[in-house]
Amino acid sequence: MRQVVDVAEFLHCPGLILDVRSPGEFFQGHIPGAQSFPLFSNDERAEVGTCYKRQGQETAIELGLAIVGPKLAGFVTQAKALAPDRRVRLHCWRGGMRSNSMTWLLETAGFQVTLLRGGYKNFRHWVRSTLATPKTLAILGGMTGTGKTEILAALAEQGEQVLDLEDLANHRGSSYGSLGLPAQPTTEQFENHIALVWSQFNHQRPVWIEAESRRIGLCRIPDEIFQQMLQAPVLQILRSRPKRIEILRQVYGSVKPEQLIEATERLRKKLGGLRTQQAVEAIHQGDLTTAIDLVLDYYDKTYTHDLQRRGVPIHSIDIADASPATSATLLMEKTQDWLITSQTTPIATTAT
Repeated sequence: MRQVVDVAEFLHCPGLILDVRSPGEFFQGHIPGAQSFPLFSNDERAEVGTCYKRQGQETAIELGLAIVGPKLAGFVTQAKALAPDRRVRLHCWRGGMRSNSMTWLLETAGFQVTLLRGGYKNFRHWVRSTLATPKTLAILGGMTGTGKTEILAALAEQGEQVLDLEDLANHRGSSYGSLGLPAQPTTEQFENHIALVWSQFNHQRPVWIEAESRRIGLCRIPDEIFQQMLQAPVLQILRSRPKRIEILRQVYGSVKPEQLIEATERLRKKLGGLRTQQAVEAIHQGDLTTAIDLVLDYYDKTYTHDLQRRGVPIHSIDIADASPATSATLLMEKTQDWLITSQTTPIATTAT
């Protein structure tokens, strides 16, 4: 007998998740880890939808059956290859005909199927509700090149709760942020990933998040999370400018010069014509140190402006040449006092 369960239980049930919506729907957003298993192609879904609007439900159902009929054996063969244990979780948009039809087919073929009540639409309601759940945040600040990403990873390795937004967005949050990284997800898919991570955090412990602008590349941070970020204390790490340039050289040193130049040209209005031309020429000459130094002034001013607008306690610590692991340990030692102090301190302070 099939199981029909709510989102929280569905996410923890055994079995591969099969998403029977069209490829286009899946691309826009899906449950992380799900496998696209479309009942209809994009064109077929559009054809059935048009038929429904023009000729009614009965005719649309007949058309759908005519389209799907020749595919039935193929669906079973594909499902067996994807889930050899014949145990799957399955959903469509709202738990309607598509998921019920596929469930009937797979159960007939001997599969154990768990259905998501309300389908992907219900999952998206769960996402919004989950993102709105408040947490205690520790915002990790620091100018470009201070190594915040590596420190976040070290914090996670040492057992801290970390939400790495740039990792989930496949972007480092600057004009150069997409270089060397996979394509970004849609904002909807970005939200889905965040919600799954967010739901696993213990609300009694702080969650570390890097200070970010509202957008990371093309991905928009959910308002529910971003508003919490704006109100949380900032734990700002400091490094010397030469050390920051060294770190950025390590990050972007293997990127093709033409890609670096294209990213620099996107900043022309903000950098100014002369500074942009100087940076581009330095890249042509293989002098990344000079190019990075020229661009850093703009990013430093932008970072300082954004930080000052927050109006929250800012606690700074100079980590000099410390490794990510050492920096993480130092931050963990300081965090508890900082978070307690931030509840009663109305203006920025500096801790060393």
